[in-house]
Amino acid sequence: MSTILAIETSTETASASLLHDDIIIAGETTGVHTHSQTILPMVQDLLKQAGMTLEQCDAIAFGSGPGSFTGVRTACGVAQGLAFGSDLPVVPVVTLLAMAQACREECGADNILVILDARMGEVYWAQYRHEHGWHTVLEPRLSAPSAVAAKGRVVACGNGLAAYPGKFENLAAEDGMQPHIMPHARQVARLARIAFENGNAVAARDAQPLYVRDKVAMTTVERLATRAAS
Repeated sequence: MSTILAIETSTETASASLLHDDIIIAGETTGVHTHSQTILPMVQDLLKQAGMTLEQCDAIAFGSGPGSFTGVRTACGVAQGLAFGSDLPVVPVVTLLAMAQACREECGADNILVILDARMGEVYWAQYRHEHGWHTVLEPRLSAPSAVAAKGRVVACGNGLAAYPGKFENLAAEDGMQPHIMPHARQVARLARIAFENGNAVAARDAQPLYVRDKVAMTTVERLATRAAS
């Protein structure tokens, strides 16, 4: 079985994991402003725990987004640097799909709507169905919470549910809510192994983040209008 080193820094929590055989070890830290300083020591610690070198891995995976603009760039850049240095391929994994995987692992759901807080009064969201593997029902997108609408019965997960309570007018998550589910390198590693073994890795130079949003901050007028509305 392939050995995968995974990195995820798209939210306030930075995580790394090493998947070797059927064993996964992971570490995490919280504080978005320190991700670039903490992720490499975390990787080194995981490799030390496993008694392995980076070159013994088969691929480097990262949470490609959507998520924090700085965070997804950090994950991509670190993955590329490690891959270049060790001559390994890279496997980008969509952050929202990793959340769906976490939700399925926790509650066994097959139809999952993922909602991640995108700040500025918006959410990133997507819908996935698991049937002999993952299938995308609705591609990752960005919208106001009120525009989120699932196809069919779903379990909804992600911190967007808690960030904007009462704002999901079009969402009838009849099968449950899991607002605590967040992206983590454990699920990135598991999904990356499947992708890698199916031939879906890329060269380090070709790895790219998935942004969805181009705008990363509100104007002063927009901030004042948001405060007035709340």
